[in-house]
Amino acid sequence: MEFRCRLASPSGQIVEGVYSADTESRLRHELEEKGLYVLSLQPKGAVAGVSFRLPQSRRIPSREFLVFNQELATLLKAGMPLVQSLDLLKRRVESPTFRVVLEDVHEKVRSGAALSDAFATHGDLFPSVYVASLLAGERSGSLDAVLRRYVDYARIIATLQRKIVSALVYPAVLVALALGMVALIVLRVVPAFSDFYVSFGAQLPLVTRIIVGVSDFIRAQLILIVIAIAAAVAAVVVWLKQPGQRARFDHLVLRLPVVGGVAAKFATSQLARTLATLLGGGLPLVNSLEIAAKSIGNQFMAGQVGIVNARVREGESFAAALDARGVFPDVAVKMAEVGESTGALQEMLNTVADFFDEEISTNMERFVTLVEPAMLVIIGIVIAGLLLALYMPLFQLSSVLS
Repeated sequence: MEFRCRLASPSGQIVEGVYSADTESRLRHELEEKGLYVLSLQPKGAVAGVSFRLPQSRRIPSREFLVFNQELATLLKAGMPLVQSLDLLKRRVESPTFRVVLEDVHEKVRSGAALSDAFATHGDLFPSVYVASLLAGERSGSLDAVLRRYVDYARIIATLQRKIVSALVYPAVLVALALGMVALIVLRVVPAFSDFYVSFGAQLPLVTRIIVGVSDFIRAQLILIVIAIAAAVAAVVVWLKQPGQRARFDHLVLRLPVVGGVAAKFATSQLARTLATLLGGGLPLVNSLEIAAKSIGNQFMAGQVGIVNARVREGESFAAALDARGVFPDVAVKMAEVGESTGALQEMLNTVADFFDEEISTNMERFVTLVEPAMLVIIGIVIAGLLLALYMPLFQLSSVLS
């Protein structure tokens, strides 16, 4: 966020300029620490003390974040000092939020703080695995290599997520169109046919009467139905926010026939990829497991990783702790066991992640290939059934007229 400030120096000189900070109070505190007197301070673009600036998102664009880390790794490998690298890169950032964060990070690093500690103060904006990677790079003295490894990790995870989302887009569009067509038929077409048939005073077929009754009920209670659906959605959201309920929900997801297998493989891939990245940076296995548990989207699987971490801390092997939980795929457990016995756990974890990424892509492609025609057939049967039920009385129209 940018602020327009009017300041006075200890010598009495008046200075006006634009400064960036997270909040007004933080900027005021920083200016006063430098010995400046704040005469006026208001958001940039404010008129008569009232700001008309739209609120900015606190989210940092993932692409810009990855480009920054790629460029930082390149500058560090070329021999440029960290402070100068940050000073150069912060001027090229377009996101206002990210620019403010980098200015704060640059100031802290210039004052002697570690890069990982400077980013850790903005932990709500960055994943825990990123801060841990920075710490590992600082300890091992290979910050540029760790940054490149993190960029590769983030790109692979993002690519896999895009594949999953793109595979689900077409089925979601089909379902939305089908619901829209059914709603149009039930709410608009059925009432028109109902009024037409009533004028003849004849007994309608059972199927037609059922559809007409459903249509009349939905039209009469539409507001209550919408309120009930909204209340149900709100209740589910509130329930998920309760402590421990998100883990129960994720556990239920893992039990679903098709979705559960994909969710388990994706969580295992995240775990393996994160552990490989952190172990490659020089972090011990126990610390890597603790951080990896926070990076897994499935809360139930994250809790299981926490239990695995506790057992490893007590001296049990990593593969045995995984096997004891009974929720991780057997392939991952066997490959982790081989990696531990051969001393190549990091390489084996990368192999596990690549294997499950390929499995997920194959499963999603097979799922879409099977679901698309099945959904088209089901949608066709539903719509054809509705239209047949509406037109069925027309076949009896000659007897009705006679």
